[in-house]
Order: sequence, then C-alpha cells, then structure tokens
Amino acid sequence: MRNLFLFFYLFIATSSSAFQKEDPLLSSKNDTGTVNRYNNLGYLARLADPEQTINYAVKAKNLATKLKFINGEAEANRIQGIGNSYLNQRDSALSYYLIALNLFKKTKNEIGEAKVSNNIGNLWIEVDFDKALVYYQNVLKIAYKFKIQDLIAGSYLNIGNAYYRKKNYATALKNYEKSSKIFYAINNPIGITQNLQNRGVIYFSLNQYDLAEKLLLEASTKAKAYELNSSVSSINLNLTSIYIAKNNFVKAEEFLKEGLAFAKLVKNDKLEYDFVYSYYELESKRKNYEKALLYLRQVYTKDSVNYKENIASNITLIQQTLKQEQKQTENEIIIERQKYVKTLFISSIIVTALAFVVIFLLVKTNKKSTKNNKKLTALNEEISFQKQNVVKMNQKLEEIITERTKDLIYKNQKLSEYSSHLSHQIRGPVATLKGLVMLIEEDMVKSEDVVPQIKKCVDEIDNQIMDINQALHDPSRYHLNTK
Repeated sequence: MRNLFLFFYLFIATSSSAFQKEDPLLSSKNDTGTVNRYNNLGYLARLADPEQTINYAVKAKNLATKLKFINGEAEANRIQGIGNSYLNQRDSALSYYLIALNLFKKTKNEIGEAKVSNNIGNLWIEVDFDKALVYYQNVLKIAYKFKIQDLIAGSYLNIGNAYYRKKNYATALKNYEKSSKIFYAINNPIGITQNLQNRGVIYFSLNQYDLAEKLLLEASTKAKAYELNSSVSSINLNLTSIYIAKNNFVKAEEFLKEGLAFAKLVKNDKLEYDFVYSYYELESKRKNYEKALLYLRQVYTKDSVNYKENIASNITLIQQTLKQEQKQTENEIIIERQKYVKTLFISSIIVTALAFVVIFLLVKTNKKSTKNNKKLTALNEEISFQKQNVVKMNQKLEEIITERTKDLIYKNQKLSEYSSHLSHQIRGPVATLKGLVMLIEEDMVKSEDVVPQIKKCVDEIDNQIMDINQALHDPSRYHLNTK
C-alpha cells in the first residue's frame, strides 16, 4: 500500500539529540559556535518544520561563508539539502548535498563525507535501493572507524530500509534490531521513534496486525512528545492502514483526520496526497463508492502530476549524480597527474642529489684509496724489514738450539756415566756398611772392631761423591775416577 513507504521520508541523518525548542536568536556572537548552533537547530527542526530547517541552514551558511568556516558551510549545505528532501524536492536536495560533499572533501573531513553519503543514499532509495545500500554500507564502515554511535545506529536503520524495499523482511528486522539497541543505549528519542515505526510497517507487511499496531502506537506517543509532526503524520497513515485491514473504520477515520492535520503543519504535498489515497481506501472498504470515486479522482489527478514530477526528479537525480561522478573521476585523474608530476620532480631531485653524493663519495674514496695505498706501501716495507729480522732471529735461534742440543747430549752422556758409576762404585761401600751394621745388630762382632772398616767405607763414599761434584762442575773432565 502506498502509505507504507512513507517511513522512508524519515531518513536518519547523523549525530542527533532529542528535539527541543531553543531561542532562535541564539547569541549575539557571530562565531563558529553560532554557525554550529544554527546547523543543529536546523537539523532538529527537520521532522517538525522542514522550511524552518532551510531557514536555519541559510543563516548558518551566510555566517560560515563570512567567517571562512568551510566545515560549517559544508554542514549548512547538507542541512539545507535535508530540508529540501523532507519537502520532497530531491533534485534541490542533491545539489546541496554535492556542494557539501565537495567542501567536506576539501577539508578531508571523513565524518562529514559519511553524513552526506548517508543523505545521498536516502535520495537513491527512491530510485535504486541497491545503489542506496552501497552508500549506507560505506557510511557504516566510517561510523565504526570513528566510533560514532548515532551514525552507526542510523546506518543500520537505513540498511534495514533498503532490505525492506527488497522485500527481505528478515534481514531488514535484524538491522532494525541492531539500530534499536544503540538508539536506546544513547537515549536518542528520534531514532527510537523511527525504529519503532519501521518495525511496525514490516510486521504490518507480514500481516501481524496486533504487533504492528502496538509498535506504531508507541512510536506515535514518542513522536507527539517530541513534536515530530512529520513522523506523527506518517505513523497515522500506517495505523490507518492497519485499522482498515482490521475493519475498524472508526479508528481508521480518527487517525486519518489527526494525521492530515499534522501533514498540513509540515506542508508536505506528498503526505497530503497519501492521506487522500488512504481516504479512498477507507471509503472503498466501507463500500461508500460515491465518496471513494471522488477521492480516486483526486488521487488520479495528483498521480499524474506526481508521476511527472517524480520522473523529472529521478532523471535530474541521475544526471546530477553522473555529472558528479564524472567530475570526481576527472578530479581524480588531475590529482593523479599532479601526483605523477610531483613524484617525477621529486624523483629527479633525488636522482640529482644522489649523483652528486656518488661523485663526492667517489672523489673522497679515491683520495682515501691513495692515502691508504701509501700507508700500505709503508706497512709492506715495515713488514719486509720485520721479516728480515725474523729470519735473522730464526737463524740465531737455530744456532742456539744446536749448541744446546750438543750440550744436552754431552750432559746426558755424563749423567749416564754417573748413573753407572753410582751403581758400581758407591753401591759396594754401601753394601759393606749394611753388612757391618747387621753384624753389630746381631752381636756377632763388637762395634769397636768394625769401626775402622766403617770409616773406610764412609771415606770411600765421600771421595766418590766429591769426585762426581768436581766432574759435574769441570767441563774439561770427561770421565770419573774408577779407583
């Protein structure tokens, strides 16, 4: 049914807070803070009075331009686009969005770009929901990158809208549930209201009228509490469809009258047209065909006008998007060329600098090599001199070793002779002494009788020892006495 698509006019934008009234005079200061406050007020007014949204945006834009506050000017264009979007002026909305997008790109404001992409996706959902889905998913990535909870929740809500258009209700509900959790966590009443309404519409599409009614009534209560006139109007359309389906015509007419009053407050021709169509449905279901026919004629007349306007709007939307994409492509090509020229220039400077460095290093290396060669030559001469000294020292060492070898041979011969001498010449007297001692010990002789023999043996041993000492210290002697 036609009025089921109205919740797509309630597109979530970016960071928002509960709508509240504020003094429009704001502050006497003309600074960037005033620009931001005008933009915030304009965004908050979108659901109650889109024309007021545009007025705030124009004030913010004029002041931002004067202050050369580019991000403020970009946001003002985005807010003005949102106001036009709620007034169903999609071609104007896109123009302002594209201006905002270029300004945000100029300042490299990724969050601003994400917000505008979100808004452009909202326009495309009426023309090509697959393309809109691409916009929403890109926004979701940026929202997670910067951890912006409002934008994350809004992205899930819009992704759910796209899947609803694809009639993939299960996926749509999953995204709405993700969105709802975040909106409740950050206490965003507008997001909560839109989420309740969208889920109510899906359950109506699934013929679960009671659950749909419960969600939509809760959404209506919140929308009235925050004076969200556009939301109240579209929610009433949804409730009217439910009551018509349940044959509760009294309730249906009650919500139609109330919703139409709110639609006139926001001056939305599309909403008023949808109320006319709902009146036709109600009277047709009541079998009041005369009234139904009157409403149907109005619907037909408005359909013809709306069809032409929508076709023209869609064509303009596509043309402007293509122009923007073409311009963006051309800008990217120019940027790439500039990068190439810049890279080439920098590379040339680097190569030239490296060439000078290489030449400098070669000259320096050559000088150092010459100096090192001289040092090496001197070192070689020194090594040659040292080598000659080593040869001479080796020759002297060989002579000393030869002499010492001969001396060792001579001494070894002497030692061998002394050893033989000791074993023969000294052992005899020692054996005699031992024998005499044994005779004395066994009392075979008296000690006085053997004293001369003992003295003789001792003298003989003493003489042999003295002879050995003399022979060892007298190089002229080659043999020992053998007597």
